Amino acid sequence: MALSRKHLERLTDRSIDIVVATDRSGTIIYYSDGASGSLGYTGDEMVGAFVGRLYPALEEAKRVMAAMRSDDFGGPGICENLQTTLLSKGGEEIPAAMSAAVIYDDEGAEDGTIGYAKDLREILHKDQLATLGDVAVGLSHEINNPLAVILNQVTLLEADVLRLCGEDDSSVEEERLEAIRREVERITEILERLSEMVSSDQYETVKYADSRSMIDLSDKSETRGPDPRLQGLEILVVDDDLGICGTMKELLEGAGCRVETANDGREALKLLETSRFDLMLSDVVMPNMDGHDLYLACQELHPELPVLMMTAFHYDKDHIIKRSRLKGLDGVIFKKPVDPDRLCEVIAETVERHAS
Repeated sequence: MALSRKHLERLTDRSIDIVVATDRSGTIIYYSDGASGSLGYTGDEMVGAFVGRLYPALEEAKRVMAAMRSDDFGGPGICENLQTTLLSKGGEEIPAAMSAAVIYDDEGAEDGTIGYAKDLREILHKDQLATLGDVAVGLSHEINNPLAVILNQVTLLEADVLRLCGEDDSSVEEERLEAIRREVERITEILERLSEMVSSDQYETVKYADSRSMIDLSDKSETRGPDPRLQGLEILVVDDDLGICGTMKELLEGAGCRVETANDGREALKLLETSRFDLMLSDVVMPNMDGHDLYLACQELHPELPVLMMTAFHYDKDHIIKRSRLKGLDGVIFKKPVDPDRLCEVIAETVERHAS
């Protein structure tokens, strides 16, 4: 059964898109309910009006008309997904994707036009949020690495203050160091909230946090004396951030470990081929070879070597940790800046567990 014009108009009226038809002079002869919803004009206001009223300027209306008659947007007589701007009744400029066609009479002369336009505001808004999310996650990572260096340096400085002061009162210095720790923690919490607000993948963080093998070192704990279990342990630290490598080396050597550092996975593999280690502490996100690929290569070379991972990201964007856990990874330090005392405790417990 052929659809009548009335049936077609009823179907078109159900569309949420903007549908407008004109006669050969550019006068609007059809204006859909979807157009009313997006642009604010009623059908009574627009039917009989010149189509140029829908555009911010007459030049834009002429550009759309010219596009329908050119070869550039689908061929003469049609245009497909032409980017344009429409003007609402309230004066708002609305980005839209226009698909339109020229209507011809039985003799082949132009008789009018019909256009379908999609309001792009929501789509563009979602794209902007996705871009902001990527920026926020990258920013969080870049800030958390120097925060980790600051926190590690504070711990080293605290040990120096206690050593130099001896029995003298160092309470003022300790209060200042504690204030630095508190501010670092505040910044870290702000970055967490930012990541949660803009990230669509934050559920992964929750999933990991619920796992027994997920170790969160963000909580501050009291300073402890050297752990005897760490004495003489050979540790390989892998991180593309030189500051992280440097302070991790200082901290772990101060706890009695012997430490080698590598700035990417390839350099780490060369060290693993020539040296023996009790544990490898690796960053998750690195250029050339990420933590997952390094872990797999390490499993091939030394399947008995325990591996811990750390990251400045607040969620596992590329599923590196998840993929590594599926391949047998049993320990994760999930977030920088890490607490030095907790780090030492986890290293000692992990080495003990693998030795038993």
